[in-house]
Amino acid sequence: MVVCEHLSDEFADITFELLALANSLGAGDVSAITFGSMVGKAGELGGATCVIDAGCEDEYNPESYAAAVSAAVDAHSPDLLLVGSTSMGMDIAAPVAAAHGLPLVAYCTTVEATNGGFACSSSLYGGKLGVSSQVSSPAVAMVLPGSCDGDAGRVAGSPAVNELAIPESAGKVRFSRLIEPEAGDVDITQSGVLVAIGRGIGSKDDIELAAELAELLDADLACSRPIVDAGWMEKSRQVGKSGFKVKPRVYIALGISGAPEHIEGMKDSATIIAINSDEDAPIFDVAHYGLTEDLFDVCEELVEELE
Repeated sequence: MVVCEHLSDEFADITFELLALANSLGAGDVSAITFGSMVGKAGELGGATCVIDAGCEDEYNPESYAAAVSAAVDAHSPDLLLVGSTSMGMDIAAPVAAAHGLPLVAYCTTVEATNGGFACSSSLYGGKLGVSSQVSSPAVAMVLPGSCDGDAGRVAGSPAVNELAIPESAGKVRFSRLIEPEAGDVDITQSGVLVAIGRGIGSKDDIELAAELAELLDADLACSRPIVDAGWMEKSRQVGKSGFKVKPRVYIALGISGAPEHIEGMKDSATIIAINSDEDAPIFDVAHYGLTEDLFDVCEELVEELE
């Protein structure tokens, strides 16, 4: 069973990634839970054999959405509930797992069916730690965005639609308004060349060197999520699942380890150059060229050559 996510009347990419994963497990029937008016787009969910119309409002409400998913689990008894490791998924997975006494595995990058359960691999601490888990069925798995091929889950079709009867609950949470992020000074989705920095940059003061390199390359400066979380750069510069997807001609990753959330946002770049002192950094798995060197030494030499 897949929990679908949507925003602005469109299914989120994680929805199709989860559908692809569900079908890869070879378990037979795959159901997908939709909320609000999104049931009207059930034809986009051809990767599911059944679409469960959970009702609720279009505007996200953690209480009502979690209650709806819990009711769907009650009604359909899935072997595995697949939820995105997203802000919405975090709201839903834990209360549903607790209510039904189900094992929950978070930050999954892979999920495979085994005898009587599932084998899960999780990525923690920005990809620096991998954890393997074995859980019995039924279970709940939260899957990191970018871990699965979303295109494989984008299948048109005519899945059966079942309406879920959910008792109305007063609840304590009310939707107020959706606050859209402010437009940034640069649209990195249109950049031909990007120089992106990660936590390996060390400090805010050291961003100046990367900015100098970007200027000499006629590139735009971008970053990974930890840089935005630290308040060092604007959200409009963030590459990744919770930022922007980019496809520049050249993507230079400086001190970026390569968490799945980040890789999802830049993996389609024509040429990826990664510079990281950690030879085991996941970023090298998608890079066309890689240097396991100190990023400051490399940047200083490049700046000197370009000048």
